[in-house]
Amino acid sequence: MRRYLIPLLFALPLAAADPHMTAAERTKVLGWLDESQKEFLAAIDNVSDAQWKWKPAPQRWSVGEVAEHVVLAERGLFINLKAAMAAPAAEDWEQKTRGKTEMIEMVMAPRLGKATSPEPLVPGGKMSQVQVRAQFLGQRAEMLKFAQETDAALKEHLAKHPMPMFDPLNAYQWLIYAPLHTMRHDKQIAEVKATPGYPQ
Repeated sequence: MRRYLIPLLFALPLAAADPHMTAAERTKVLGWLDESQKEFLAAIDNVSDAQWKWKPAPQRWSVGEVAEHVVLAERGLFINLKAAMAAPAAEDWEQKTRGKTEMIEMVMAPRLGKATSPEPLVPGGKMSQVQVRAQFLGQRAEMLKFAQETDAALKEHLAKHPMPMFDPLNAYQWLIYAPLHTMRHDKQIAEVKATPGYPQ
């Protein structure tokens, strides 16, 4: 009888994972939202107009352009989160999104790897420091409220990502993508400021 037991155990279906955000995950997201907001505001506050517009090289972004990209990207990321939540729940969400949370956490904030910004997120250099700050804080307030209050099954709702390695992401992954992406670009702003020739 015992020899038939092991094959039978392997034949049993595995319990489905809970698609809801855990308490630990919510705490982590809220921490990232807080940390990235403090970093970003510290990076753009008290920057002169000359510093805002100064470019390390013709093809590189200024502090102002990086900051504008952050605002555009956060708006787009939250739109993608909402698009995911509007989509029907995907039964195969675990299979389609497996390992992507860990990948986002590993590569995004440390600024590992190079990425080309999609055209809609390329900054035009037209937003002032005041405009960037106001739009960033408005968007963040909405994102923070969502992260604090949602009880939805975020992980079973998916939306497409333009990069094959991330496509698709679930709503929880879109949520963590935003602050970690901003932390990535906080480092880019610091690099611009550390470049020889940056106005003092």
